[in-house]
Amino acid sequence: MKTQSTQQEILLITDSHFASRQWIDREDTPQSKNLTEREKLEDACWNGLIRSMLPEICGTEENGKFLALWQIREANAFLDLELGEYPQPIDKEHSLNPYIFIDQLLLN
Repeated sequence: MKTQSTQQEILLITDSHFASRQWIDREDTPQSKNLTEREKLEDACWNGLIRSMLPEICGTEENGKFLALWQIREANAFLDLELGEYPQPIDKEHSLNPYIFIDQLLLN
């Protein structure tokens, strides 16, 4: 019997007011001053700030399982965050990332 696991995808638009918020910088280090706003946003996601940025989306599931950030894919206008209980291949047919699901549409 195959077990069900939760997988979540979040697209963060990088050219938006949300992405340029000042509170993304958790700590001011010399390295962080040289980062672009996109890199600061990605760094904030990896450092766990995504849960405080989007608490209504990144909460734990009803069954109490914690969804961890496994991968961030960069695109021209957005960051694609992949969360789940454990790393697993993304379901291409149901992906939010247009670069992934468009390939599936062309195959049909």
